[in-house]
Amino acid sequence: MSMLDTARQWALRMKRDVVALWLAARDPRVPWYAKAVAGAVAAYALSPVDLIPDFIPIIGYLDDLVIVPLGILLAVKLVPAGLMREFRDTAARRAKPVSRAGLMFMIAVWILAALVLLWLFWPKPA
Repeated sequence: MSMLDTARQWALRMKRDVVALWLAARDPRVPWYAKAVAGAVAAYALSPVDLIPDFIPIIGYLDDLVIVPLGILLAVKLVPAGLMREFRDTAARRAKPVSRAGLMFMIAVWILAALVLLWLFWPKPA
Protein backbone atom coordinates (compact mmCIF):
# COMPACT_ATOMS: atom_id res chain seq x y z
CA MET A 1 0.00 0.00 0.00
CA SER A 2 1.46 3.36 -1.01
CA MET A 3 1.73 6.36 1.25
CA LEU A 4 -0.99 8.11 -0.77
CA ASP A 5 -3.37 5.16 -0.25
CA THR A 6 -2.60 5.17 3.47
CA ALA A 7 -3.34 8.91 3.70
CA ARG A 8 -6.56 8.45 1.72
CA GLN A 9 -7.73 5.65 4.05
CA TRP A 10 -6.90 7.79 7.11
CA ALA A 11 -8.91 10.72 5.67
CA LEU A 12 -11.89 8.44 4.97
CA ARG A 13 -11.78 7.11 8.55
CA MET A 14 -11.66 10.69 9.89
CA LYS A 15 -14.70 11.66 7.79
CA ARG A 16 -16.58 8.59 9.02
CA ASP A 17 -15.62 9.33 12.64
CA VAL A 18 -16.88 12.93 12.36
CA VAL A 19 -20.30 11.66 11.28
CA ALA A 20 -20.15 9.01 14.04
CA LEU A 21 -19.40 11.74 16.60
CA TRP A 22 -22.30 13.78 15.24
CA LEU A 23 -24.51 10.75 15.93
CA ALA A 24 -22.93 10.24 19.38
CA ALA A 25 -23.70 13.83 20.38
CA ARG A 26 -27.40 13.10 19.87
CA ASP A 27 -27.59 9.70 21.55
CA PRO A 28 -28.94 9.52 25.14
CA ARG A 29 -26.66 6.56 25.99
CA VAL A 30 -23.52 8.70 25.66
CA PRO A 31 -22.26 10.47 28.83
CA TRP A 32 -22.82 14.25 28.89
CA TYR A 33 -19.10 15.15 28.78
CA ALA A 34 -18.56 12.89 25.76
CA LYS A 35 -21.62 14.44 24.10
CA ALA A 36 -20.23 17.93 24.69
CA VAL A 37 -16.83 17.12 23.18
CA ALA A 38 -18.29 15.05 20.34
CA GLY A 39 -20.82 17.76 19.51
CA ALA A 40 -18.21 20.52 19.51
CA VAL A 41 -15.78 18.53 17.35
CA ALA A 42 -18.48 17.43 14.91
CA ALA A 43 -19.96 20.95 14.66
CA TYR A 44 -16.56 22.43 13.92
CA ALA A 45 -15.50 19.71 11.49
CA LEU A 46 -18.82 19.80 9.61
CA SER A 47 -19.01 23.59 9.54
CA PRO A 48 -18.37 25.09 6.11
CA VAL A 49 -16.43 27.93 7.78
CA ASP A 50 -13.02 27.40 9.44
CA LEU A 51 -11.72 29.21 12.51
CA ILE A 52 -8.49 29.85 10.60
CA PRO A 53 -9.29 30.35 6.89
CA ASP A 54 -7.37 28.03 4.56
CA PHE A 55 -6.09 30.91 2.43
CA ILE A 56 -3.77 31.98 5.29
CA PRO A 57 -0.43 30.32 4.45
CA ILE A 58 0.59 27.33 6.60
CA ILE A 59 -1.57 28.02 9.67
CA GLY A 60 -4.70 27.99 7.50
CA TYR A 61 -4.34 24.23 7.20
CA LEU A 62 -3.19 23.77 10.79
CA ASP A 63 -6.73 23.24 12.07
CA ASP A 64 -7.48 20.71 9.33
CA LEU A 65 -4.29 18.73 9.86
CA VAL A 66 -3.78 18.98 13.63
CA ILE A 67 -6.63 20.48 15.64
CA VAL A 68 -9.54 18.54 14.07
CA PRO A 69 -7.81 15.11 14.18
CA LEU A 70 -6.76 15.66 17.81
CA GLY A 71 -10.32 16.67 18.70
CA ILE A 72 -11.64 13.57 16.95
CA LEU A 73 -9.20 11.34 18.84
CA LEU A 74 -10.21 12.87 22.18
CA ALA A 75 -13.93 12.58 21.47
CA VAL A 76 -13.59 8.96 20.27
CA LYS A 77 -11.77 8.08 23.51
CA LEU A 78 -14.61 9.58 25.58
CA VAL A 79 -17.44 7.72 23.82
CA PRO A 80 -17.86 4.13 25.08
CA ALA A 81 -16.20 1.69 22.64
CA GLY A 82 -19.31 -0.40 21.94
CA LEU A 83 -21.37 2.66 21.16
CA MET A 84 -18.60 4.10 18.99
CA ARG A 85 -18.57 0.90 16.90
CA GLU A 86 -22.32 1.20 16.43
CA PHE A 87 -22.05 4.88 15.45
CA ARG A 88 -19.22 4.10 13.00
CA ASP A 89 -21.33 1.39 11.35
CA THR A 90 -24.24 3.78 11.00
CA ALA A 91 -21.98 6.61 9.78
CA ALA A 92 -20.50 4.39 7.06
CA ARG A 93 -23.98 4.01 5.55
CA ARG A 94 -25.03 7.63 6.00
CA ALA A 95 -24.43 10.84 4.06
CA LYS A 96 -22.29 13.54 5.63
CA PRO A 97 -24.50 16.08 7.45
CA VAL A 98 -23.89 19.82 7.40
CA SER A 99 -23.63 21.51 10.77
CA ARG A 100 -25.71 24.68 10.88
CA ALA A 101 -24.81 25.06 14.55
CA GLY A 102 -21.13 24.90 13.63
CA LEU A 103 -21.66 27.51 10.93
CA MET A 104 -23.47 29.82 13.34
CA PHE A 105 -20.76 29.34 15.97
CA MET A 106 -17.99 30.17 13.50
CA ILE A 107 -19.86 33.25 12.25
CA ALA A 108 -20.33 34.37 15.86
CA VAL A 109 -16.60 33.91 16.55
CA TRP A 110 -15.68 35.97 13.46
CA ILE A 111 -18.16 38.74 14.40
CA LEU A 112 -16.83 38.80 17.96
CA ALA A 113 -13.24 38.97 16.70
CA ALA A 114 -14.17 41.85 14.36
CA LEU A 115 -15.87 43.73 17.21
CA VAL A 116 -12.86 43.25 19.49
CA LEU A 117 -10.51 44.52 16.77
CA LEU A 118 -12.76 47.54 16.13
CA TRP A 119 -12.85 48.32 19.84
CA LEU A 120 -9.07 47.99 20.17
CA PHE A 121 -8.12 50.02 17.11
CA TRP A 122 -10.95 52.56 16.84
CA PRO A 123 -9.56 56.08 17.40
CA LYS A 124 -10.35 57.26 20.90
CA PRO A 125 -11.43 60.90 21.39
CA ALA A 126 -8.72 62.95 23.04
